[in-house]
Amino acid sequence: MSDGRSRRGTTMEGFRVLSVAVRREPWIFTLSTIGSLLFGALTVADAWVLGWSTDHVVLPAFDEGEIGTDLLVAVFALFLGVALLRAVGIVARRLGAGLMQYRMQAHTRRAVTRQYLALPMSWHQRHPTGELLSNANSDVEAAWGPIAPLPMAVGTLAMMVIAVVQMFAADVVMALVGLMVFPAVVVANLAYQRLASPLMTKAQQLRAELSEVAHESFDGAMVVKTLGREGEETSRFAAKAHELRDVNIRAGRIRAAFDPTLAALPNLGVLVVLAVGVQRVISGATDPGDVVTVSYLLTVVSFPIRSIGWLLGEFPRSVVGYHRVRTVLRATGEMPYGDRAVDRSAREGARLEVVGLGFRYAAAQPLLEDVSFTVEPGRTVALVGATASGKTTLTTLMARLVDPDDGRLLLDGTDLRYLAKGELARGVAVVPQTAFLFDDTVRDNVTLGADVSDDDVWAALRAAQADGFVAALPDGLDSRLGERGTSLSGGQRQRISLARALARRPRLLILDDATSAVDPEVEARILAALRSDERGASLVVVAYRKATIGLADEVVHLVDGRIADRGTHAELLDRSPAYARLVNAYEHGNELVEDRA
Repeated sequence: MSDGRSRRGTTMEGFRVLSVAVRREPWIFTLSTIGSLLFGALTVADAWVLGWSTDHVVLPAFDEGEIGTDLLVAVFALFLGVALLRAVGIVARRLGAGLMQYRMQAHTRRAVTRQYLALPMSWHQRHPTGELLSNANSDVEAAWGPIAPLPMAVGTLAMMVIAVVQMFAADVVMALVGLMVFPAVVVANLAYQRLASPLMTKAQQLRAELSEVAHESFDGAMVVKTLGREGEETSRFAAKAHELRDVNIRAGRIRAAFDPTLAALPNLGVLVVLAVGVQRVISGATDPGDVVTVSYLLTVVSFPIRSIGWLLGEFPRSVVGYHRVRTVLRATGEMPYGDRAVDRSAREGARLEVVGLGFRYAAAQPLLEDVSFTVEPGRTVALVGATASGKTTLTTLMARLVDPDDGRLLLDGTDLRYLAKGELARGVAVVPQTAFLFDDTVRDNVTLGADVSDDDVWAALRAAQADGFVAALPDGLDSRLGERGTSLSGGQRQRISLARALARRPRLLILDDATSAVDPEVEARILAALRSDERGASLVVVAYRKATIGLADEVVHLVDGRIADRGTHAELLDRSPAYARLVNAYEHGNELVEDRA
């Protein structure tokens, strides 16, 4: 939204945002609006009761020196009845507005979350986590903020119309004098919208940036603390927080000037009406009751003006928040899916064909080029290569977190892009190097809500060589692991992550250096258990250790995103000096680290 956005543009967009909520929740909006209309009509009725009491009770009492009991009872009953019905209107208005606002927030948050899950990893890599959190939280709240004053504004509009009609019925001249405040209100709103809109835009962006700084600091707590960067991180957060504070203060100053100005204008109108009314009573052109009625009605009209001002005051932030949310909901890149299913009846491992695969994040920076190999059912293929050779990218493509730019990946002869949504996860499991565990029990971290028996959970833990330390935990499978599994070591977290994949009985298991934090002996037992599993899952292993690579039926050596050679570990050692240097360098590096330890 540009700094030059006009009041009319912001206001119209604000009403369009609200129309989305009204169309989605028509019955709740109708309930709250009826309550607001009841409140508005009965507020105006107070003016009629007040004028009627002035002419028929107060003034006759001055003339006659006494007040009739019947008249007092009638006045009391009128005021009480109006007050009770108005209270009913207030309850209906506020209840409906609250329901509508919170339902719209919940609906939008669900839509944003579904979109996050639908968008490919390549989209997420271009958007900071803090921005995504801001979209799902503060932007959603900002978008539907005007719903709270909306029913009141609609009801008070009706109240204002009734009040204006009654003012003209009482005295045309005083009504015209009183309504001169409306042009001033329009000018005040014009100035406010033009000044506030760019500040609201900036504030929403800063909220996202502040969330990102906080997320990075907390997520990287280990780095921050081990390198003594607490002060610098605090300063970085404080600088962004102060920037947000300053923008909010500037916006608050504008709002602080706008609200009292809007409240003062009708009061100035009342003073002018009283001055004019006194002269008209003296000249005999009107009755004192009419002056009281018009003056009171003008104070009644001031409330709709203020309530409409509250609504319009929320529009700049609402429009900004809504556009930021819509940017996410309209983001392209969702993966298309077919309607084919994986073969769940097969007992052997899956067959994976990688055909002419090519992938790049930028046109001038290809990460993979013309990669082709086949993983036969029940066989193990090791991917070996130096850093940035494309191994992890290749595993990402195998799991279809992203789609290749060139070539195809076939699972049992079916292109991954033709599988129905969710089907690939039924037959393929990926275990990344960085194991992510939830702040939940061991059981729930392994099953992730799937219908897996405890016997199968323990079987998966045994295959991952994790049953020993899990059994030693205070509550076994019911032991909570803490956020990101902080109560476990790195190797233990990797083994829980591996058990999670095995519990799903995949026909193709992809290990992206998933045992790097496990000592070689345990790693050998894990791989031996996987190869001897009666289910015979096919394995793709990103590996560096000779012992791990030596267990593979075939090794694919990647260099700069291309296949440099293929064969058994022994064959590549004999004929490829580059391959031999790579695996020997890693082995020597490990030995050096172990000697120093």
